[in-house]
Amino acid sequence: MPERLPAWAWWSARARERAWTVGVEEEVMLLDARTWLPANRVEDVLAALAPSMAARASAETHACVVELKTDVHGHVAALAAELAALRRTLDAVARDRLGLRVAAAGTHPLASGSEVRVSSGPRYRKIASTTRALAHREPTMALHVHVGVPDAGQAVRALDGLRGDLPLLLALSANSPYWRGRDSGFASVRTPLFSMFPRVGIPRRFGTYVEYVRVVEALLRSGAIPEPTFLWWDARLQPRLGTVEVRIMDTQSRLGDTAALAAVVQCLVRRRAEGPPASALDPEVLSENRFLTARDGMRARTIDAFGTLRPVRAALAEALTACRPIAASLDCARELAGAALLAADPGYVRQRRLAAQNGLAALPACLAADFVTEGRCVSAV
Repeated sequence: MPERLPAWAWWSARARERAWTVGVEEEVMLLDARTWLPANRVEDVLAALAPSMAARASAETHACVVELKTDVHGHVAALAAELAALRRTLDAVARDRLGLRVAAAGTHPLASGSEVRVSSGPRYRKIASTTRALAHREPTMALHVHVGVPDAGQAVRALDGLRGDLPLLLALSANSPYWRGRDSGFASVRTPLFSMFPRVGIPRRFGTYVEYVRVVEALLRSGAIPEPTFLWWDARLQPRLGTVEVRIMDTQSRLGDTAALAAVVQCLVRRRAEGPPASALDPEVLSENRFLTARDGMRARTIDAFGTLRPVRAALAEALTACRPIAASLDCARELAGAALLAADPGYVRQRRLAAQNGLAALPACLAADFVTEGRCVSAV
């Protein structure tokens, strides 16, 4: 790495040996088992975990949220197996030792800002002091997928190429239709809620790693942000880890859907890193596509390179077809196939169906039932 780059920008020396590996971080919510409202007890939960499990869990901005973090994996199947074990362990500790439950979705269907508080760690105190009222709104929970990329040049090519793919991933992952006890009309209301934060959205096209570093370093040197992880773009680079991190997706209620999304992201990152440059859509078009897919999910029509509205299902089908040969080489073809199943019955559709069947008040318990064993949500009430 050139000497002129600041230390934070040095690309991981282990990146080549970890090329195209995958890992995930998922933010999940703690619930009071009596009321099914958010339980601000992340510190109690982390203290109750065994050291091996505590290394895979951490606090988030809101004290009712735990982030689960997998190790680095060569195959999505191994990632899913680890994440299943993490979910089981967290669920068991929360139930048996603390009288809590755990669930996963992009938002809590019923929560209001008055029922949550900010975590006590230094990072979160800093976030609260700089974002003020924004940090005290209802919690939002996202899924982040990291893919190892051999060098910084390929990483920027992947980041630039992914810009047009990000709305597709949002449509596929949308899993937050409810906000403050009402249907928001959005497939992912988490997206506009989180968009109130600074430094969010689809990043600009950078072209080179030097340009990426220049932009980030200007923010750091000015003191506007303390370190690069205060950039909350929909996708960003993690030089220390040697990864491209895709952050636009809602947390998934079901583990199988998380595995499918991880496979799609793993394939898209490699496709964009190694393939020809993607068509560069204007920032205004990308911003509109992001809004349309947050609102309408898999029913959205987005603006294509020809300036026409096109069903997002057609664009996603094309992307999945292009990913199949890559999935075969990465041994994630089965998980990639799960993306078509998710597209046919996405999380926001399931939530609305369950709320219609059981009542909205029963939905948090339903989501908790699905956290470890898929398909139990209907029988939770």
